[in-house]
Amino acid sequence: MTHYADFLRQDMRLVILRLMVEMPGYRANSSVLNTALDNFGHTASRDQVKTELHWLAEQGAMTLADVGPVLVATLTERGQDIAAGRARVPGIKRPGA
Repeated sequence: MTHYADFLRQDMRLVILRLMVEMPGYRANSSVLNTALDNFGHTASRDQVKTELHWLAEQGAMTLADVGPVLVATLTERGQDIAAGRARVPGIKRPGA
């Protein structure tokens, strides 16, 4: 993967976490996140969004529930810390000032 593709993936992961912070109950489904990412300049397939959600869950940033054709993600305390820049995880862009 190219350096630029890595940068985009890391930024997309941060955007997902920041979107989750804004969601009621810190929960959202993969379809809503896919639409929201598009509004932030990240054009991704639903499959790509689900792949990133699984990766973020492996890092402890969220939990996932399979609900039919979508994944329902719930942000964890660790995910909140990453989104706010209080915790760092390789592979997730660090928020800027």
